[in-house]
Amino acid sequence: MEIVLVGLNHRTAPVEVRERVSFTADQARRASEELRSKGILEETLVLSTCNRSEVYGVPPETSRECASGLSTFLSEFHSVRLEVLNGSLYHHYDREAVRHLFRVAAGLDSMMLGEAEILGQVREAYRVAHEQGATGPVLNRLFQGALEVGKRVRSETELGTRPTSVASAGVKLAERIFGKLDHRSALVLGAGAISEQVIAQLRDRGIARLYVTNRSRERADSLAKQYAGEVLPWGEWEKALPMPDVIVSSVAAEEVVLRREIVEQAMQQRANRALFLMDLGLPRNIDAGVGKLYNVYLYNIDDLTEIVAQNRHARENEIPKADSIVEEHVGRFLSWQASVELVGLINELRTKMREERAQFIRARVESIKHLTEADRACVEKMMDDLLEGLLLEPAQRLRGEKDLRRKIHNVEALRHLFLSNREKP
Repeated sequence: MEIVLVGLNHRTAPVEVRERVSFTADQARRASEELRSKGILEETLVLSTCNRSEVYGVPPETSRECASGLSTFLSEFHSVRLEVLNGSLYHHYDREAVRHLFRVAAGLDSMMLGEAEILGQVREAYRVAHEQGATGPVLNRLFQGALEVGKRVRSETELGTRPTSVASAGVKLAERIFGKLDHRSALVLGAGAISEQVIAQLRDRGIARLYVTNRSRERADSLAKQYAGEVLPWGEWEKALPMPDVIVSSVAAEEVVLRREIVEQAMQQRANRALFLMDLGLPRNIDAGVGKLYNVYLYNIDDLTEIVAQNRHARENEIPKADSIVEEHVGRFLSWQASVELVGLINELRTKMREERAQFIRARVESIKHLTEADRACVEKMMDDLLEGLLLEPAQRLRGEKDLRRKIHNVEALRHLFLSNREKP
């Protein structure tokens, strides 16, 4: 019942290496099948995201003996030389593998601390592997525990509640003003990378209508098509200013793009209904005086960057609480694992003791000629009672005392001590 993990992530490998060993859903299924058919693993699950590729498994032998085989498998499966991967791969076993997965599910191992997406990715990877029949009792228990850890961390800490990107912080502020955005409209000036991040956040938060304008019509068309928006010609967007509730500007311009008098006119036409503006341009795209208008809320990139920094600090303060939840569940899993292994060990001991008893009777009791059949049966019964008595108390304590299960760290050592084949003197 040992567990092995081999993988790489954003901390150990650059993106050009990570993208070479990423798995599609079909590749993950095929890799799991090959690992089991080749006898490398008995249970297996592949977790692959843009920031990590990891293989979790239960090996037929000890975890450390199969780790090198897993590394070689990754190299051959993705046609990447092993020397390219060796500096990036990490190997975790048993307790550390469990802790690593639980921290991943909690968002503690993500590039963006506390990211929410990773829990869904862990859930989907488990669903795919389980439906394929690639997981068994150990990985089922392990990944169910990981999903529980992720849920608890999100409900009991603030690790994932505070946005840590400028785009998400800005959209979160808009929600504070308007509530849900599903009846609101947004106009985005510019179609660069930052604009796309904001558009993605707006769509995720359910914005009802989305308009995009850009000097390059081709880029605006591409973004509008990707995110189900509409394009406004660059020279005509000022006429549409009374319409949107949210305006985002990220344009490369030496002069302000949105002047106070234009916004003032738009506010008159919209009967001074609340207007939220995000100025993400450098230099700034929106006249600072716009923020002084009644019911107009203007935030520039410095404002949002400061909010992000505060949020990141607040999230970091939640790490000890999240780690405490992780450690609690690591202890639970290891306790379960030890109990299962120890029950198996006790059953193996019972079988071995019965074999030893049978050999003892053949060698010793049967040679005592004056014993009747009834006497021999009585001796056998007393020996059975003795053996069961020796095993009964440990088995009962194992079922009833959780602390005892936690104290037993190396079941294999016990198995080696009591069950290994050794020559008798």
